Amino acid sequence: MISSGNSLRQAIAIAQAIQEDLENRKIKSLSKVSPKDESGWIALDYVSVISHTFYKPVREFYSLEGLWSDAKRVRVIAPKNAE
Repeated sequence: MISSGNSLRQAIAIAQAIQEDLENRKIKSLSKVSPKDESGWIALDYVSVISHTFYKPVREFYSLEGLWSDAKRVRVIAPKNAE
């Protein structure tokens, strides 16, 4: 999964929200979000799914979509009972 924020702070907040929501559902990541991360790329490893949250310029620089352009795209829709 790839997402991005318009600032470093926003990217970290997005990654923290993903981590917290999944922890509330008893799904733990093999990695953690560091609130002091300034890399612009936060990866959360959930074994079968990896969440990549970028600061937009970093996302554009690394262009993961370009590296994986031939991979099958899957759109995820939140369930109706999602909080």
